[in-house]
Amino acid sequence: MLLQPVARGQQIVRTTCAYCGVGCGLLATSDEHGSVTVVGDPQHPANFGRLCSKGSALGETLGLDGRLLAPEIDGRPAGWDETLDRVAGRFQEVIAAHGRDAVAFYVSGQLLTEDYYVANKLLKGFIGSRHLDTNSRLCMASSVTGHRRAFGSDTVPGVYEDLEQADLIVLVGSNLAWCHPILFQRIVAERERRPTLRVVVIDPRRTATCDIADLHLPLVAGSDVALFNGLLVHLHDVGAADRTFVNRHTSDVDQALATARATMPDVETVARFCGLASADIAAFFALFAQTEKTVTVYSQGVNQSSAGTDKVNAIINAHLLTGRIGRAGMGPFSVTGQPNAMGGREVGALANQLAAHMTYDDTASVDRVRRFWNAPHLAISGGHKAVDLFRAIEAGEIKAIWIMATNPAVSLPDAGRVARALEACDFVVVSDFVRDTDTARHADVLLPAAGWGEKDGTVTNSERRISRQRPVRPAPGLARPDWWALSEVARRMGFAESFAYRGPGDIFREHARLSAFENDGARAFNIGAVADISDSAYDALEPFHWPWRADQDAPRRRLFGDGTFVTPDGRGRFVAVTPRAPRHAATDEFPLILNTGRYRDQWHTMTRTGRAARLSTHRPEPLLAIHSHDAARYDLVDGDLARIESRWGTATLRVSVTTDQRPGTVFAPMHWTGTLSAAGRVNEMVNPQTDPHSGQPELKATPVRVSPVLARWQGLVLSRQKLALDGHAYWVAVRGADHWCYEMAGPETPHAAWEKLAALATATVSSAEWLQYRDPAAGRLRAALVAGERLQFAFYIAADATGLPSRSGPAALFDHQRLAVDQRRAILAGRSLGQGIQGPVVCACHGVDRGAIELAIASGCRTTRALGERLRAGTNCGSCLPELRALLAEQATGSHHGKSKAFA
Repeated sequence: MLLQPVARGQQIVRTTCAYCGVGCGLLATSDEHGSVTVVGDPQHPANFGRLCSKGSALGETLGLDGRLLAPEIDGRPAGWDETLDRVAGRFQEVIAAHGRDAVAFYVSGQLLTEDYYVANKLLKGFIGSRHLDTNSRLCMASSVTGHRRAFGSDTVPGVYEDLEQADLIVLVGSNLAWCHPILFQRIVAERERRPTLRVVVIDPRRTATCDIADLHLPLVAGSDVALFNGLLVHLHDVGAADRTFVNRHTSDVDQALATARATMPDVETVARFCGLASADIAAFFALFAQTEKTVTVYSQGVNQSSAGTDKVNAIINAHLLTGRIGRAGMGPFSVTGQPNAMGGREVGALANQLAAHMTYDDTASVDRVRRFWNAPHLAISGGHKAVDLFRAIEAGEIKAIWIMATNPAVSLPDAGRVARALEACDFVVVSDFVRDTDTARHADVLLPAAGWGEKDGTVTNSERRISRQRPVRPAPGLARPDWWALSEVARRMGFAESFAYRGPGDIFREHARLSAFENDGARAFNIGAVADISDSAYDALEPFHWPWRADQDAPRRRLFGDGTFVTPDGRGRFVAVTPRAPRHAATDEFPLILNTGRYRDQWHTMTRTGRAARLSTHRPEPLLAIHSHDAARYDLVDGDLARIESRWGTATLRVSVTTDQRPGTVFAPMHWTGTLSAAGRVNEMVNPQTDPHSGQPELKATPVRVSPVLARWQGLVLSRQKLALDGHAYWVAVRGADHWCYEMAGPETPHAAWEKLAALATATVSSAEWLQYRDPAAGRLRAALVAGERLQFAFYIAADATGLPSRSGPAALFDHQRLAVDQRRAILAGRSLGQGIQGPVVCACHGVDRGAIELAIASGCRTTRALGERLRAGTNCGSCLPELRALLAEQATGSHHGKSKAFA
């Protein structure tokens, strides 16, 4: 919806965020120069105007640097007609030679529902291949399967308001403070209004989310089923079961209880299995039993497991037994990781699903979809799930693949194997909005896709709320929407009549009609009420929950509260689940367990967040978090480099020693790629084992070993141009405002490193003036190149990290069009003029660094509120509030540990 212009040449558009499954509403303002600013939409019911650091910086990701602006064939620019002819022709050749299942699509929760719908229709319905899966397989497939086993459909029962209406919130496997910050802040705000609200965090790590926890249970990785089986037994034994609800509305309770009792009969057994104190487990069980209004929020720590589906059902079992489901302030609540993971589930983008929540295991559904689409070659059985899909490519079973809006050569487990499979594949098509990704490097054809701010369609958030994502500006160059490219390929393959869409509104209406087609209530997903809306009504569509049937005046918000489920007999099903360890446990050879996840300000493989400089100021390097006991055991010191090895691959990361890790475990972020690091592609070493029910990989439990990596020098390099650093042992890149910043280290002497970097600088910048400072005895070497009176290149080498400047000092000098004499001196000093104490940025929303916060505390700020009033830190999304509180506590106790290279 286009709102009233705010100034000459400007307009405000109501749209939706491109990041996590919270689905925040935005007000995006564009001007005549193409600049876009973003604020939260105060009218959107998901966020009421709040935004996290990532959402706030969306406008900063829209620059054209690095954009894919034209189609490419074998690395050369081409026109759309030639490129689409090539794609359609090669697909037809592969089908003729190897059959329909030799073509596959791998799609993404970054797609809009309309894109997703057309991709699914083309491949499964008309090309006739079974093999379409989505990267959402990596984040929520276990929830999908658990929901279907318990409810008969993939349906989240509750809504976000339940978080404010609950008396107990249990957060399982979810660092909500960093991964879904706006939901976290809704809970924080409710705690401030109502201090009686209790929060329990169940997570092997102590994360920022534990900042609000009344109880933290750092259980052994993979032991969630044991914990919730023990809870189920306890709830039954203390009389907390809702017998009326169970008898009238559920089935199979006796089997589930018997299995739970056989495996986890008492608190002591649970404590031994989970590695927790019996008193803490007893406290959690009592709190859950005594609190009717309980919401259990779970995310990737539950789903990303070879037992993920059983974990989901163990949680649901506790809510079914107590009848706490689908009513205000209660229920199990899966929060998804991507902006349209839920939309992909609606259109059948999982390999084992059909469109509109229909499934292959129902022959009537297969026939129904075939008739609705008039699809001549509809696939009649499920295809390969994500991990197996790329193994089938490696084996030569699949000869051609189209990858859309995702980067599987980084994001999938055993990523090196994925890259090798793509390299060996006969024909690889990649649609993306950026040109250079690890996956795009294996493409035969690149298709320039419209990105956020240019797309037009819908997304569905974690509470089943459908919102519009509207374009803020035209797509640049030859970039086009994904649905358009898909439709054009369909037309060239002979399916023009079935893909004659004029715009996303046509696709949405067809999607809505299919949801209602022959739907007598047996399928929960139904948006028939909007199946015939006009284009203008589609443009103006307000956020709404599904289901919304044509015979209903308004959508249904909560589901299952009346005890009616979507199973054949209308009853919810208990599922008997047995605890077991992850598929691969620690061994003498690989004694530690690696857990992976996200950083606060980054997103997936950084193709979008990596374009906003301020989002790299909080954690500019991927760090290996390790408990202090394990660090001592393996001779690692904070700021060291470590080599991490598994049976699948290796990585090299900087060490962060902490007591927030459970001993015996390590944590690393999954964001850095082969284009942004020498050896930081963490998923290259991650366990590819999958859940037998959902196909979701074991991303949270990989046996590894660690060892120190010799580094005789540490370096900081800043360059106006992106550098080719092949051959350097350790480097990590992030984007600055007008430059690139590289953290580096190596086994050579500092002098040898100087010679290599000096040669690189000379090759990068011609006709430049050298500024140099050398202290070889101390191993401290600094240099810069100035050309056209602007800083072009600067590097700093030291024998250890204490000899390096803060990143922010020299970075600020890249902003100047002309360097004054004193600014030239400041370059070699590694600072900008007037700089005081600095450090890593703590508040990315307002660019507040640690030094400023410490000065404010020293001058009398004693609360987060006071810091916010003086510095604005913590006043936007609030994600930095746990860190602010930690700094306040650190200053109060005098436990300042000095500057660590890992966080400098």
